[in-house]
Amino acid sequence: MTDTILWRPTETYKTSSAMYRFLNHIADKYHLRDNQYQTVHRWSVENIENFWAEIWDYTNIIASEPYREVVDNVNKMPGARWFGGSRLNFAENLLRRRDDHTAIIFRGEDSVKRKISYAELYNEVRRVAAGLKKLGVKKDDRVAAFMPNMPETVIGMLATASIGAIWSSTSPDFGTKGVLDRFSQINPKVIFAADGYFYKGKAFDSQEKLKEILKGLPSLEAVVMTDYTGHLNVDSIPNAMPWESLAVPIDEELTFEQLPFDHPLYIMYSSGTTGLPKSIVHSAGGTLIQHLKELILHSNINTSQTIFYYTTCGWMMWNWFVSALATGATLVLYDGNPFYPGPDTLLKMADELGITFFGTSAKYIASLESEGVIPKEISDFPELKVIASTGSPLIEASYHYVYKHWKKDVQLSSIAGGTDIVSCFMLGNPTLPVHLGEIQCKGLGMAVDCFDEEGLSLVNEQGELVCKKPFPSMPLFFLNDKGGKRYHDAYFDVYPGIWRHGDNVVISGHGGITMYGRSDATLNPQGVRIGTAEIYSVVETMEEIEDSVVVGKKQDGDEIVVLFVILNAGFQLDESLIKKIKTKIRNNCSPRHVPSIIKEVPEIPYTINGKKVEIAVKQIIHGKKVKNRDALANPESLEFYYDVLN
Repeated sequence: MTDTILWRPTETYKTSSAMYRFLNHIADKYHLRDNQYQTVHRWSVENIENFWAEIWDYTNIIASEPYREVVDNVNKMPGARWFGGSRLNFAENLLRRRDDHTAIIFRGEDSVKRKISYAELYNEVRRVAAGLKKLGVKKDDRVAAFMPNMPETVIGMLATASIGAIWSSTSPDFGTKGVLDRFSQINPKVIFAADGYFYKGKAFDSQEKLKEILKGLPSLEAVVMTDYTGHLNVDSIPNAMPWESLAVPIDEELTFEQLPFDHPLYIMYSSGTTGLPKSIVHSAGGTLIQHLKELILHSNINTSQTIFYYTTCGWMMWNWFVSALATGATLVLYDGNPFYPGPDTLLKMADELGITFFGTSAKYIASLESEGVIPKEISDFPELKVIASTGSPLIEASYHYVYKHWKKDVQLSSIAGGTDIVSCFMLGNPTLPVHLGEIQCKGLGMAVDCFDEEGLSLVNEQGELVCKKPFPSMPLFFLNDKGGKRYHDAYFDVYPGIWRHGDNVVISGHGGITMYGRSDATLNPQGVRIGTAEIYSVVETMEEIEDSVVVGKKQDGDEIVVLFVILNAGFQLDESLIKKIKTKIRNNCSPRHVPSIIKEVPEIPYTINGKKVEIAVKQIIHGKKVKNRDALANPESLEFYYDVLN
């Protein structure tokens, strides 16, 4: 591991941040020895009740009833109950601003451009909530969305939450089976859908797919349709109505149903690549307080900013990003291909709109580099303060690319957590430097550690990512999980009473975190644990290689490393290149990292949310069938792997 600092906050940047003010507040109030982040973080996980009470106050959570206690049992995980006695509404907290300031800027590739003010957003939510009530939607009902990332999706969610109903969404690029694997578990009463979506300049009709989906959802009583691409045919959809018929003008104000802190808000889903997706239920209060902590303190987002995250509404980053409405910032929603009409599309949009916080995936940054895009030739991005990355480990080459070719004075904020907690375990920090290859810090209030197989803490050694104390955004439960067995087995079967997340990490002495991939995809040659990200960080910097996936294969009582590569045009996988790859891996990692087999493939399997599917490839090369192909963006890519090693 290197310890190279690529960026330090200026004194002005640091001291003007909400994080800096919060650190000082805690240090002064609780008489800590200093106001350094490590000191305050240690206090936050040793004083769970005081810390979360401070976050409640600092983020100005709106509640009609105060809480009696912060947590009923700080040592109970899972099962701790948070902010008992309080009553609040998630949508009310996100709609606290109701003036003419721009709430949402929408781009549907190059086909649709819209702006919505906070006043207009409130009024539209008011109308849709009234329409949902007329349809019979009430507290605890489930409302689903098969929608692009567009304003109507946000409005539908807020209207649903205002009533106390439960929201669940997927994006229209999911296959019919993938949607039904999710929504058939939750029995929705109403579904929001669009007529289609744009991708690479073409309009794709979603209505035939929607008809098939509706056949598998007998609980549905109404379908609310948005005319997005101009091809809406409401009459062809059973029980359908246009958006305009639901959101009719009304006189009465929006009533926000006041609910307990742990009332369900979202149903989200695991990737489902190895079986039926787990339906994960998250609370309104837990989601709200965790997101506000992360957005206001760790991400330094405030009312004056224009912020963006490239996501679909089938990925938890959509839920995280939309919560930024509570800060009063302007949100930029983008639907479509990020490389249409060219690889610089989102960069030009960021410059045009003065985006201050640019959120994306590690894959996007790597793709920019492979396409030869030099962002600083487009603009010096004077407003841009933070580039955030998630979805997979951000390799060292991408750190260098950002600071050399994009912007030197920018906070590169790699973040990690996931759908399981609808938030982050570790993320950025405007008061700390950015170290090469590292996530800046553990999240405040998150008792993150790195364990060996015996449950002992490791520093500067690779181990399992764990969280040793409860936090408000833990799932309430999984649907259809009698007795909570699936929930327990998912996170608590290895270290009793301690959350095991399933990622390989190294935590440095200064508190930075390096991600090494999923622990269920860990390579184990000669009994030595190796994170797949270590190999990607070497291979994917080579000019010959466009993309790769690495897995372990059981052989003769051991495990060998198998590397599959996609080559860039003009190169071939001959003995010379194989030798070069192995030498580079040996020199940059170790002899144990060197693949025993290297094979060229035409495509790498990815989930719809852009994550490499190592587990599926590993299953195939061990003679197993992949149970759920509909969770993949490119399921046809799997076919090649069945015979590649024969």
